[in-house]
Amino acid sequence: MAVSYMDYSSPSAQFTYDLSNNQFFKKDDRNLINFLSINQINTLGNVSLLDIYLSTGNVIEPHTHQNASELVYCISGAAVVSLINPFTKELRNFPIQPGQVANVPQGWWHYEVASVDNTHLLAIFDAPVPEFIGGSDLLRLTPASVFAHTYCLDEAKVKDTLAPITKTVVIGPPSDCKMNQVRSKMAPAQHANPTYSNHSVPSQSSYNQGYGQQHRQQYYYPQQQPVIGNGGYTY
Repeated sequence: MAVSYMDYSSPSAQFTYDLSNNQFFKKDDRNLINFLSINQINTLGNVSLLDIYLSTGNVIEPHTHQNASELVYCISGAAVVSLINPFTKELRNFPIQPGQVANVPQGWWHYEVASVDNTHLLAIFDAPVPEFIGGSDLLRLTPASVFAHTYCLDEAKVKDTLAPITKTVVIGPPSDCKMNQVRSKMAPAQHANPTYSNHSVPSQSSYNQGYGQQHRQQYYYPQQQPVIGNGGYTY
């Protein structure tokens, strides 16, 4: 839907943009995200997108978009888009290859894992500025005592387990993670054609790794970067 108050005859009307000029996050040269929203093209209307590059086993962390649905299109490589259906209480896993898509309804918990190197995904949102709640922020900001009391867990073990999560991850595993351990757990994701059922959970919780975004000063961001606050970010 176009912006009704937009003056399309104005010299300030924007119709094109180079996404490489607006980097959302960069883990390394093979794992990064560029983005486009109404802040970059003011004639865009009710749509926005993330341009995602991933290498094998890297994860766009578990998260939700509380104001937008997300359509994930595979341009190259391969990935598994996983989501939890809140109505059936099922974890669903959707392998996608070039030309294939997976849809994540608004507000659903989901994550994406690259199955091969040089994976390129396009995430399209039905909102001019999608909002975001990252799993890494929920885990690191909720007191360990609350998790322990609520779920009858050992508080010391919870605190020790979550202690390494000191900031929003965005693309996991973090660069300082012990990669040999992570890769062994992520082994099923290294195949371009996963054979597991959409209704099954990958072995060893294969795709349950983290990503997120909170304090923007912790990352390299150009102007007009996503800003998280009160449960959302602004492109």
